[in-house]
Amino acid sequence: MQKPGQNIDFALKETSPKIGAGAVTGDKLSCTYDLVEQMHYLYVRVVKAKELPGKDVTGSCDPYVEVKLGNYRGMTKHFEKKSNPEWRQVFAFSKERIQASILEVIVKDKDVMLDDFIGGIMFDLNEIPKRVPPDSPLAPQWYRLEDRHGRKVKGELMLAVWMGTQADEAFSDAWHSDAATVGPEGVTNIRSKVYLSPKLWYVRVNVIEAQDLIPHDKTKFPEVYVKAMLGNQTLRTKISQTRTLNPMWNEDLMFVVAEPFEEPLILAVENRVAPNNDETLGRCGIPLQSVQRRLDHRPLHSRWFNLEKHIMVDGEKKEIKFASRIHLRIFLEGGYHVLDESTHYSSDLRPTAKQLWKPSIGLLEVGIISAHGLMPMKTKDGKGTTDAYCVAKYGQKWIRTRTIVDSLMPKWNEQYTWEVFDTCTVITFGAFDNGHIPGGSGKDMRIGKVRIRLSTLESDRIYTHSYPLLVFHPSGIKKTGEIQLAVRFTCLSVINMLHMYSQPLLPKMHYIHPLSVLQLDSLRHQAMNIVSARLNRAEPPLRKEVVEYMLDVDSHMWSMRRSKANFFRIMNVLSGLVAVTKWFDQICHWRNPITTILIHVLFIILVLYPELILPTVFLYLFLIGIWNFRWRPRHPPHMDTRLSHADAVHPDELDEEFDTFPTSRSPEIVRMRYDRLRSIGGRVQTVIGDLATQGERFLSLLSWRDPRATTLFLFFCLIAAVVLYVTPFQVVALLTGIYVLRHPRFRHKLPSVPLNLFRRLPARSDSLI
Repeated sequence: MQKPGQNIDFALKETSPKIGAGAVTGDKLSCTYDLVEQMHYLYVRVVKAKELPGKDVTGSCDPYVEVKLGNYRGMTKHFEKKSNPEWRQVFAFSKERIQASILEVIVKDKDVMLDDFIGGIMFDLNEIPKRVPPDSPLAPQWYRLEDRHGRKVKGELMLAVWMGTQADEAFSDAWHSDAATVGPEGVTNIRSKVYLSPKLWYVRVNVIEAQDLIPHDKTKFPEVYVKAMLGNQTLRTKISQTRTLNPMWNEDLMFVVAEPFEEPLILAVENRVAPNNDETLGRCGIPLQSVQRRLDHRPLHSRWFNLEKHIMVDGEKKEIKFASRIHLRIFLEGGYHVLDESTHYSSDLRPTAKQLWKPSIGLLEVGIISAHGLMPMKTKDGKGTTDAYCVAKYGQKWIRTRTIVDSLMPKWNEQYTWEVFDTCTVITFGAFDNGHIPGGSGKDMRIGKVRIRLSTLESDRIYTHSYPLLVFHPSGIKKTGEIQLAVRFTCLSVINMLHMYSQPLLPKMHYIHPLSVLQLDSLRHQAMNIVSARLNRAEPPLRKEVVEYMLDVDSHMWSMRRSKANFFRIMNVLSGLVAVTKWFDQICHWRNPITTILIHVLFIILVLYPELILPTVFLYLFLIGIWNFRWRPRHPPHMDTRLSHADAVHPDELDEEFDTFPTSRSPEIVRMRYDRLRSIGGRVQTVIGDLATQGERFLSLLSWRDPRATTLFLFFCLIAAVVLYVTPFQVVALLTGIYVLRHPRFRHKLPSVPLNLFRRLPARSDSLI
């Protein structure tokens, strides 16, 4: 699994967890929840009580239930003066930590000094029944309360008690003994949850024209533009070129909005009176619920909207009755996919409108098993600890596992399923430390991230691996632990999946009416902010820092390390071409005479039988692919520190990467970094200039920029045309090939005539200032 040159500690490791898949256990869990290890729990469902006796002076009681198992005790909420309370709460005790043989369920009366004992029920753990989903839930039943001596007392309690696993539907909402130290107010922050990203739309506003504007100063030509505001997004048109009271723009403005639509689109027509002084000539609000939706590129009808204008009279706003108008074409774009992730790690590529969705091609099942070797993220009672949970994001569905409190080796064993519509997508996992439980910092700290591209997975194979969790710190790359996952991609239709490879990656509208790169960048940033804000309002919230880390918000920021990594990626891609060039140079220089002679024979055969050229090329590619099959990757891709240049990065480059934007460093450091950037930019500028020079030299062959060179080239073209017309092509190809492959004793050390001519051709570099 280790890649060449990579630290073995940062490598992927294959594991063999005791999951249900493939096991013959006779347990229904093995076919419904089969990518995780079974975890057994004792469940206690406290439903309600009736006819509880009064313990106060007033003859009433404030009842609550305490569920006690050894050192663990869970409590329901209490009710004021109620003898027939309903709690409907579930308690789950991990079987691994059970150190008692008796379960006690006690009803108590809440008091100021000492809570009164009303009655209780005791269960022998050996007598508690087992329940395995998909069996129906165990029906609760009434139990008579007993005093401390086993005598029946007044009052009854409705309970259900059973042994089950984490596959039980009561698991997610239960109070867990693992989190006994978390108070009732913190329980909601540690439960597992499923979230859905809001449905995002692009809003296109085509600002056409305005009529009958009334500027304050009628002696000047108005300089009018339109300002559009949607939530915290603000866009402006250019100043109209028609400096009249009926200006025209015909300009598109694009926004991102999420359902349900909460805020209207506000349009204001403004007149630039002076620098930093704009006069509002009118404004209108358009509720997005009334806006048309389009699924393709067909234009929709435009509409006129009245512009409202207010003036101040005695300190109060007064509306002017005469209204200017603005002409708009506004609609919600359903044919685009609204990008809210970095395009390199997209998990969803479907258009917004559901009518355009294609059927799913498969299922992705993930078992989030455990983590081990986690770094302590906080200090409790003088020792380092971590309250870890995991988040996974694919498509519109986000999942969050429960938080395992105070453990550096948490076991989640939770399984989730996603529909797959395109295999060329990525699922992202992130591990975090919960900072919103007692003793937390108020911020969820990132532990690490894992990405898996679905197209790299074989169908119906279960991948069980331990992934290193790597985080970049100001001090360098750090391994913060490992997360153990089980992943299975199931293909529903091989034909549909293979057909997907012939389809465009993005919806058709991205190609029919493409958006500019700058526009997409701005829209993606707005989409990320909207998703982050909406998920932060869920209960419990998926915090802003978590969503931004999962969506790679800062991936576009400048980084010397990433720039180096990308440069060497390009060099690695070109290395094959360079290797072929070197090999051909060795052939031409007869370094290995036998190989060169064989190449001569092959070349002569292909020239004499040119119809064999293309079949030979494709056969050769086929054989290379078959040869490489034995070395195909047998594991999902994972983070590569060597590829990222993370293990040998300069401390100052690290400091620059973690600097804020705008910078917070001293002027001397900024000046040094700016000078370094200038020197790198200078080298890039030189390389780009050299490429441009070579291209311009090709163009100048026929441009008469150098009349003598063009004359020579045209003279050569005329002679070549005559010779090729009377000479069979095979003879020309044969002579050319033999000339190129000639023995070194027939070669000159000086450059060839065509190369000399090319290097002498003029470029436009001498016209640069």
